[in-house]
Amino acid sequence: MKIVHFSWEYPPVIYGGLGTFATEISKKQVEFDHDVTVFSLNKDNAVSIFDQIDGVEVYRPKTLEMSKPFYLCTDHELRSWGPYFKFFADVLSYNIMSASKLVNGLVRKNGRTFDIVDAHDWLGIMAGMVAKKELNLPLIFHVHSTEVGRSVGRGSHTIKDIEYEGGQVADCVITVSNAMADELLKLGFPQNKIRSCWNGVDPTKYDPARVSDAERLAVRHNYGVQDHENLLFFIGRLVTVKGIDKLVQAMPLVLKEFPNTKLLILGIGDMENELRSLADGLGIHDKVIMRTEFIREQERIRHYAASDVVVLPSLYEPFGIVCTEALSMQKPTVVGARGTNGMREQVVPSGEKQCGIHINPFEPKDIAWGIIQVLQSPDKGMQWGKNGRQRVLGEFNWDAVTKRTLAIYKEFKR
Repeated sequence: MKIVHFSWEYPPVIYGGLGTFATEISKKQVEFDHDVTVFSLNKDNAVSIFDQIDGVEVYRPKTLEMSKPFYLCTDHELRSWGPYFKFFADVLSYNIMSASKLVNGLVRKNGRTFDIVDAHDWLGIMAGMVAKKELNLPLIFHVHSTEVGRSVGRGSHTIKDIEYEGGQVADCVITVSNAMADELLKLGFPQNKIRSCWNGVDPTKYDPARVSDAERLAVRHNYGVQDHENLLFFIGRLVTVKGIDKLVQAMPLVLKEFPNTKLLILGIGDMENELRSLADGLGIHDKVIMRTEFIREQERIRHYAASDVVVLPSLYEPFGIVCTEALSMQKPTVVGARGTNGMREQVVPSGEKQCGIHINPFEPKDIAWGIIQVLQSPDKGMQWGKNGRQRVLGEFNWDAVTKRTLAIYKEFKR
């Protein structure tokens, strides 16, 4: 098949799970002998407008500065975004320029043909809708999260409208977990269009055997964590939906049972100062280590290896690729399991295949309980870690994800 992806994120611009998914799935689709073309953001118009990456054809059309003229055409809601209004204008420009490059450039001018379009989230679905209309191509709307979920019930009605219309126009809506499929049904997406397909990781890369003891210990010692101390690890954006404030609030209860425990928080976001103040107020600033920056993937892998327990108490998590990474790195994992949360589909909480603990992420006491369950049974924790890696090898690797995605494409290919 000749496949088009509209993905706002793509190397060198990756912010989270969407970009990771688009990068890995497009690369794998090429390995499966398909032709893949990606249209992505040209951040600050500073990146090359065309690249060939791992066999993937990548276009990054330069965006136009549309903030001022677009402002004249918008309602109060968008105007109230203030400095973030430019972000919306850039998204619109990216969609217009990308759709034009595909329709007018590659197809009408150069005579290229394509079989299917996969547009990722609201950031790419507008271009996808244009391509479907102009080229009569089947459109896949790949929903990685929703505005309602990201904003904990608030958010922009404009973005909600874009998402809803995308669901009505698309031939198929792929989402990343069964929990997300349930959410989309509640939001009015047509049931007959929805297909679930989990994300994945590369278990040959996220492999504990590839991190030496010296590397693992170096990470711990770099943060002042001694060999006899337990290291809890959180990785993710420092925003409300990740539940990181609830995790900090849970720490005094954990420390009461296991005083030789530290929490390492790795990520960036607007809650940084709030979290530091919270730790100070609870008198545990010496037990909470914060590193607020992006780090390279290989260094991230070493951080997983250095930890004893990975804790991800998200209030809303459509899939949670950091959970998959933790499982692949053979770590017992404590995850939020309320509402829309794909991590509860990854982590088996009981039985022979148990690989972690489900907790109520809204309750610090329950988060503490989950952590204590792991710390008080180190042997069980080690076995849970091994079970988690086996689960990744069977269900959450990119080969399995790619096969499932391609099968869905074929279902809707004309």
